[in-house]
Amino acid sequence: MGRFYRRRWEESRGDEFDAFGHSVWYFEVDDDGWPVRQIEVYDRGPVLRYGPGHEEDQCGGLGQASLHDQEEDWSPFVITRDAFEHAWNSAGE
Repeated sequence: MGRFYRRRWEESRGDEFDAFGHSVWYFEVDDDGWPVRQIEVYDRGPVLRYGPGHEEDQCGGLGQASLHDQEEDWSPFVITRDAFEHAWNSAGE
């Protein structure tokens, strides 16, 4: 049973895709906090989706760190499975 998160970042990417702007990230993570599916929605750029069968592309990839980090509390960013699935399905259109 996974958990689902939505978090806004007001920081730029700092790479060649910096013009995408700030972003909202959605995560589905496994029981150990590792990303299983991920969506990145940029203010002035594309919507990126990563998951099984599509772990990376030229713009980035599925997160390589557990969100169950002792130094960062993700509990304020928990969302429902339905909210994640809505974002996932909308991103695939």
